[in-house]
Amino acid sequence: MADEMVLRAQKFVNSVYGQRIGMTVTEDGRTGWNTMFALTRALQLELGIAPQSNSFGPTTLTALISKYPKLNASTMPSENFCRIIQSAMYCKGYDGGDIDGKYGTRVQAAMIKLKTDMGVAGPFPDSDLTPKVFKGLLNMDAYVSVNSGSETIRSIQQWLNGQYVQRKDYYIIPCDGHHSRDVAKSMLLAIQYELGMADGVANGAFGPGTQAGLKNHTLSTGSSGVWVELFTAAMVLNKRQVDFSASFTSSLADSVTAFQAFMNLAVNGQADFRTWSSLLVSYGDQTRQGAACDGITKITPARAQALKDAGYKYIGRYLYNPSTTSLPEKEIQPGELATLQLYGLRCFPIYQTWARSVDYYSVAQGVADCMNAAFKAEEHGFKPGTRIYFAVDYDAVDDEVTSYILPYFRSVKDQMVKLGSPYKVGVYGPRNACSRISAAGYADTSFVSDMSSGFSGNLGYTMPDNWAFDQIVTKTIGSGDGKIEIDNNIASGRDTGQGAFYPPPSQKLDIGFNMGYWAALLKEVDDYMASIGRPGGTGYVYTRQQCLETIMSHDAAISSASRRYRMRKALIQTSAFWEFCHYSNKDVAEDAGVVVYHTGHLPDWAKDLPKIEQLVDSSTGIAKISGRTGILARNNSIGAGLLEGDILNPTSDDDRWTMWQKVNQDNVFNLTTVPHMHIWAADGKPGDHAEAPMRRSDLDYTDTETFEILRRYQGFGDQAVADAKLRMPLYAIFEKYNRIIRES
Repeated sequence: MADEMVLRAQKFVNSVYGQRIGMTVTEDGRTGWNTMFALTRALQLELGIAPQSNSFGPTTLTALISKYPKLNASTMPSENFCRIIQSAMYCKGYDGGDIDGKYGTRVQAAMIKLKTDMGVAGPFPDSDLTPKVFKGLLNMDAYVSVNSGSETIRSIQQWLNGQYVQRKDYYIIPCDGHHSRDVAKSMLLAIQYELGMADGVANGAFGPGTQAGLKNHTLSTGSSGVWVELFTAAMVLNKRQVDFSASFTSSLADSVTAFQAFMNLAVNGQADFRTWSSLLVSYGDQTRQGAACDGITKITPARAQALKDAGYKYIGRYLYNPSTTSLPEKEIQPGELATLQLYGLRCFPIYQTWARSVDYYSVAQGVADCMNAAFKAEEHGFKPGTRIYFAVDYDAVDDEVTSYILPYFRSVKDQMVKLGSPYKVGVYGPRNACSRISAAGYADTSFVSDMSSGFSGNLGYTMPDNWAFDQIVTKTIGSGDGKIEIDNNIASGRDTGQGAFYPPPSQKLDIGFNMGYWAALLKEVDDYMASIGRPGGTGYVYTRQQCLETIMSHDAAISSASRRYRMRKALIQTSAFWEFCHYSNKDVAEDAGVVVYHTGHLPDWAKDLPKIEQLVDSSTGIAKISGRTGILARNNSIGAGLLEGDILNPTSDDDRWTMWQKVNQDNVFNLTTVPHMHIWAADGKPGDHAEAPMRRSDLDYTDTETFEILRRYQGFGDQAVADAKLRMPLYAIFEKYNRIIRES
């Protein structure tokens, strides 16, 4: 909303200073950085500083201290100098009088109010404008609560300003009720000042001197004074529900215990060094031994032993390396996962190609990355349910997270669902990005790049609630052949990676369909089905082309499933296409009967059907899977460790209805259940009409094995045998094109 006095301030700075300071501002009555920059340049011109810049830096501050340590009505050098102050007051939301060059009672009262809001009315009483307050006046920091800011955090900000503003390198921080980079640095400066560090030595960095000093300031129940104030401030800034206080109470000790447990620190309820560290800097105490690590080096047997000896359990490795020359061992190497498994280590996969700047992230990139990550995870042998960490490996500011990172992760998540949700999605990145992506529902755990403590996305942000791994330092362990450089990570236990993997594929896995072959595939499939008269007669719901288009529209999910379970995707395509082609009006009526049985209501799409017979279950959806067989097949895979999920009861009406709705309404779920139907059939259909177990679907199935799996999908009897014989040429057509594509 435009403000008349801000507009007058903009007109003033443009008319008096514009040409002389090398910039003009848009006269729109809205406060912004450009207006503040112009006023800063105008001040520098009045101070004789050349050339002028947008920064209110040491030169500007030193000149003010030297020439005008206190500005008031008596010491004001000129009317224009005063107008700069008055204009800045209005831009900051305070009364600047009439912008008439007079430091009158209105301006003086507003100046006292500004300093009170800053928390510096104690050290800087009366209405004089001092250099550090002037510096705080010429920026966009707020000194009142904004955007639902916390009054407790605001009181901490004001306390810090009032307590330390007269130290040389301490500058007034916002008092807006929000934690930030400036607040985090000010906390470290305050600690250094209390440790006795001199001006010029205290620098706001968590260095050896600060760490050594904190080791001598352990606090516990009964402690009091400024150190408790600093500690409770740090707790509040880390979103712990405690009072900002000078007394260490038993209630505070309980909150400390909870924080220590959350951060996986030793739990003692005291403000010890490691607790101080975790409150003050993202990486905490870097001497902590983690149970997890990640790296870009192949885990050989010697290195696996070294990692195990050093106490590591969970190893982060990369699914993919787009470069053939750089970091040759970044991607998981052949035999590496078997080595990890042999040594009792577990692996959590990371997906990153570039991901080091905002221009990498887009919706389209999210789709591509999800497809490739799943492709590589399947190729390496990661089982369904594994969590893949997609990377944000740069200092993404909040606006970039909103505009680019969140849409990218939404795209990753959506594409993973389209693949049949074979893998879970995690995020690797700074705290803010991890927290926001997770809060949006696009990742369920976070791998936090806390080692990058200077990232704006870490400074001033608390640890994500769902953190799984906390990356805190790079180190080298082992010796000789076992020597390896790793990033040391603290593990929370929310993700323990995978400890067993599918063996390497015996042949090339299938990949996505090349639409350049679509017309040829459609003609060959359609001609074959017509030649055998299938489906024959009338009463079928979909044309053969519609059926094939539907199957191929879900090619990504089918390809992904075939790769995970090491089967030819032609098996899935053949069973699904054949069944869908034979979906008839009778099937529609039976589906309606199931709905009526379980809900008591006839669905709208069945209003025009003849009399409906109620049924507990029916074969439904693209691949005509019943609730009962869907349960049996998926239970079988869950029991075999091939699939995550809850075991359902195939004799329970409620469980059958639950499964029936999924296979009826969710095409991806239906199609990705087909491979489990094949696996269940190969295992002899336990729980149903048992048959002799056979080899599970493999890439090198013989024609006899393929025939038997296709027959078992349909069931028993002469009709199932006859139809399986007719399906074999259809399988050959699908496999012909799949083979051409995977071998190209």
